[in-house]
Amino acid sequence: MAKKIYTKITGTGSFIPEQVVRNDYFSDYKFFDPSSRKLFDKTNEEIIKKFHEITNIEERRWVKSDQVDSDIAAEAIKNACQSAGISLEDLEFIIIGHNFGDVAKGKTHMDVLPSLANKVKAKLNLKNPACICHDVISGCPGWTQGMIVADAYIRSETYQRGVVVGADVLSRISDPHDRDSMIYADGAGATVVEGTWSDEPIGILAHASRSDSIPYANLLTMGGSLNPDYAGDDLFIKMIGHKLYVYALNFVPGVVKDSLDKAGLKLSDVKKVLIHQANEKMDEAILKGVFKLYKEKNIPDGIMPMSINKLGNSSTATVPTLLDLIVKGKMDKQEILPGDYIILCSVGAGMNINSIVYKW
Repeated sequence: MAKKIYTKITGTGSFIPEQVVRNDYFSDYKFFDPSSRKLFDKTNEEIIKKFHEITNIEERRWVKSDQVDSDIAAEAIKNACQSAGISLEDLEFIIIGHNFGDVAKGKTHMDVLPSLANKVKAKLNLKNPACICHDVISGCPGWTQGMIVADAYIRSETYQRGVVVGADVLSRISDPHDRDSMIYADGAGATVVEGTWSDEPIGILAHASRSDSIPYANLLTMGGSLNPDYAGDDLFIKMIGHKLYVYALNFVPGVVKDSLDKAGLKLSDVKKVLIHQANEKMDEAILKGVFKLYKEKNIPDGIMPMSINKLGNSSTATVPTLLDLIVKGKMDKQEILPGDYIILCSVGAGMNINSIVYKW
């Protein structure tokens, strides 16, 4: 077989904020029903218990008061470059998937001028003008979409080496009067990718995507506080959770299968499925849906590692952070070995879905 160029991950990195926010932190919050805009007739203890049953989130991480998204993205890149054994000046591109740019403590407005990637390049003191940088805003699949863009750069031989980041600070744009605010977390994950010539397939083998804006564009939007007495005009994340859940179950399994078909693989070839950590019960249902498409009933133990229990939903950061934790041996009973086929998958605002098949 003639040699071809493939996109290979040569380093992983992440930044997990130090501040741990456990579920009981929300015990004194005032949560309003999104339908009636009135306080729930349930106690916060009941609301939190039900929330845990549905999502399996016990705690999440939030950034410090003086940190913003570009800070943690820069730290994840430094971590990934160290893992890859390269200098920051070796990078030819920086792609950052995010949703809200830099949001200062006590604020909710987005700051994306200049782009987050440009801010990060400046904070890294990366002087090479030939290193291009740009953002990808694609909801929670921002990092997977960034990886697909990077793959195109490398396969076309436009660039040889770069870094793809998923970074979000969701704690500052979540409505404190919306029970969904308990889902959101902060974090950043990064992957250094390089072009590798090989006569055997390696790295990114295939990917599949879909976007369903009609009629699903409004499942995740920005809106005012649920508290009718809230004085500000701030905008917060608003999610129609049940419809999003149904959408994901209906469509994500098919996109995963499409990516495997493009790679010429069977489901039995897959060792790990790294899916966006949005809701543990939803992810379990999606995985069952994938196995159902292949008429498989037995799901191997440990095939879908989960970090949401301790890290919450950090949007674009969940998949690259999860990958970094596994690769560096920081997840109990989880590992990815040379030759393993893995799935990297995300679903989110838009609605957008990406599934990448990767050979480690």
